[in-house]
Parts: sequence; structure tokens; C-alpha cells
Amino acid sequence: MRMLINGPETVVADALRGMAAAHPGLSVDVENRVVLRRDAPVPGQVALVSGGGSGHEPLHAGFVGPGMLTAACAGEIFTSPVPDQMVRAATAVDSGAGVLFVVKNYTGDVLNFEMAAELAEDEGVRIAKVLVDDDVAVTDSLYTAGRRGTGATLFVEKLAGAAAGEGAPLDRVEAVARRVNERSRSFGVALSAVTTPAKGSPTFDLPDGELELGIGIHGEPGRERRPMMSAREIADIAVGAVADDLRPRGPVLALVNGMGATPLLELYGFNAEVQRVLGERGVPVARTLVGNYVTSLDMAGCSVTLCEADEELLRLWDAPVETPALRWGR
Repeated sequence: MRMLINGPETVVADALRGMAAAHPGLSVDVENRVVLRRDAPVPGQVALVSGGGSGHEPLHAGFVGPGMLTAACAGEIFTSPVPDQMVRAATAVDSGAGVLFVVKNYTGDVLNFEMAAELAEDEGVRIAKVLVDDDVAVTDSLYTAGRRGTGATLFVEKLAGAAAGEGAPLDRVEAVARRVNERSRSFGVALSAVTTPAKGSPTFDLPDGELELGIGIHGEPGRERRPMMSAREIADIAVGAVADDLRPRGPVLALVNGMGATPLLELYGFNAEVQRVLGERGVPVARTLVGNYVTSLDMAGCSVTLCEADEELLRLWDAPVETPALRWGR
């Protein structure tokens, strides 16, 4: 195993300590594995709290900051954080305007955020929840009942975070988050398997010369395996799967996301093919984001996420954001 770590048992805590040292705008509770905006609670603003298993960086802690999340909870690798973390985060960032939980659709995340919502409400915090379930590849996987939550999590956190930053009330922020999820679809492709620090070897077998279509962000099986293809052929399949399900009638936000081990040279080349397919289908692209944002440790591969945008969502997308992984307009 070749990893730049001290050991599997400290990898999450070590990463959080490094994040704290690199980003003074964050308040990082390493012991409890909660990352907060240093200026939280922000008077009059709805707070956004999300989280999940570590290994998907920069999701979620890398999206904490003005214009996006107010707090994030880090679980063990590919393992949900626990309700105590979520309650700690919610009570720390609540300004009295309420807290929105952004939850990816994985069984552990759903159960733990549900429990945390009840506990936080017992402490007087108003809680709303939105479930992200954008993956069109499969329904009912190893980790979920229903579709998995993947790349659209970024869109939900950015757009709902911008609405909160404008002072929108909790019900409005929740409505924006739900609308974004309903208008978003994703599809992922793996070119290599993922290796977790605890296992030290690939978590599934992907032979040389093959790829997996519709993979999940934990290495869950996808729709099918095929011989390796060109970027053009992969884009035809991935964009086709997303667009056929979403059927956008207007412009879209496009996320071309790396799974962790795919260089930008390849991602930008793949984006050219994504744009080609969308152009051939008559789908206008309003904004595009390319990079590693919702990853799976060292997996090579990519995912495509599209969100059908309207004027309000485009305005919220363009609103200023200042986080470790996403920033513009300031």
C-alpha cells in the first residue's frame, strides 16, 4: 500500500488537522470531527449542515464557508458520521433562523441525520432536511433504498447556501434545495477500483482493459462492465443516461467531476466531449465546472451531473462563495 498517511487509524484526524492549519476561516473540531465556519452562527441566516463518510474530499468539509455550508461532519472512510456530530454542528451554527440538513441518500446517512434532527429539535433547533438522490445509474444499491446521492450534492449545497446567504427563511432555503435536487441527475464511470486505507488493496476487481459504467462513489457496482472506450464513447453513454432521464427543457449547469485519480488534462478533454453531446442534443450549457469535487479516494474515473437551471438558480450559482474548494465573486 502506497499512501501518504501515518496510518489508517489516524487518517481522518490528520486530514482535519491539516485542513485547520491551511484554512484559518474554518473552525475545526478534530476530536469530534466537525468543521464550522469560524464566524458561525451568522445572525439572521439559515445554517446549512451536511456531512458523510470521509474519502470524498473536498465534499463536504471543503465546501464550508460563506455562500455554501455552515458546517460539515466527517465520518470514517466511507462511513456515515454519527448523530452526536450532527447535533453538535447544528447547535453550534444555529442563529435562531433554523438549520437545513443536506443528506446524501445512503442508508447510514439517512438514519443518522433523521435521529440527529429529532435530537436537535429537542434542544430547540428548527430543522429541515433535503435528501439528495440524483444518480440515474441504479436504483436500490448496496448502500441505498432508491437512487444514490452523488454530484448533485455540490449543486444543492451551493445554491441553497447562496439562498441562505441572501437571508431567505428556512422554508425557502429548503424549497430551493429540493428544487435543485429534483432538477439534477448524475452518472459515474470507473476506470480503476478504489483502495481504502483500512483494506490496503482495491475494494473490487476491475480487470485491465475494462471500465465500469454507473459506478457509485464508494465503489458500488454500476450498470455494466465493458471494454475500455474512448472519451468520446464514454461521454455518449454518460451524458445520454443523464439527459434521457432529466429531459431538460432549458439551459443546464454542468459538472464534469473527477473521482480522485483522474488528471485535469483528461477531465478537460472529457468535458469537450460532454459539451459536444449536449450540443448535439440541443441542450444549452449555462455554466460548467470541471475538477475533482465529489471523489472516491484514488479511483480513476469521472461523473457527469446536469442541473436544469432557471434565472433564479443561475443567479444563486453566480452569487459569491468562499470555501476551500469553491470560490468566486469576492
